[in-house]
Amino acid sequence: MSQSNNDGWEPRTRLGRKVQDGDITTMDQAMESGLPLKEPELVDQLLPGLEDEVLDINMVQRMTDSGRRVKFRCVCVIGNRDGYLGYAQARDEQVGGAIEKAIDVAKMNMIKVDRGSGSWEDSAGGVNSLTRNAEGKAGSVTVQIKPAPQGLGLAAAETVRNILELAGVQDAWTQSHGNTRTTLNLAKATYNALKNAGEARTPQRAQAVQQEANE
Repeated sequence: MSQSNNDGWEPRTRLGRKVQDGDITTMDQAMESGLPLKEPELVDQLLPGLEDEVLDINMVQRMTDSGRRVKFRCVCVIGNRDGYLGYAQARDEQVGGAIEKAIDVAKMNMIKVDRGSGSWEDSAGGVNSLTRNAEGKAGSVTVQIKPAPQGLGLAAAETVRNILELAGVQDAWTQSHGNTRTTLNLAKATYNALKNAGEARTPQRAQAVQQEANE
């Protein structure tokens, strides 16, 4: 019996069934399949030991015909500190419910961070930083992330640093512009920057150099 069955998980999607049947055994394979991640349990199977961090919790109010409704909005990020990162926000009438929802949605927003040694001061083959400059936007906030040499650390604000650490980025220069006091937009802009960097294609020659250096 598979681990999925032991956990009581009954997959509802094609990708979930492939994971349960053992046709897909890694998150890389799941992302390369082209099938959407729609089940948080699927990520639990492929990436055990994920860490989560609540970046912000706010109380939000809305007026309805029946009166004022109060909910809590949670901003959460998850990662395995080795190249995988997820981000989400969610609302619920209870703080605990909002956190649980945000974590589940973040799992379905999982991305692979394109780590490397993009700084001219580094030798090829490392995964301590990014392979190229990255930029992301959310609302009025813009976040720029630049590769840095090994040993520099993370020159970043606390929210940005927490996200980069969970993504497995150890060295980076960062800049942020706009209303950076808004944690929601700052976190989302950082996530978008890493997502945009991962979606850009790395030249095959550079990939070959990095792979050769790792062997």
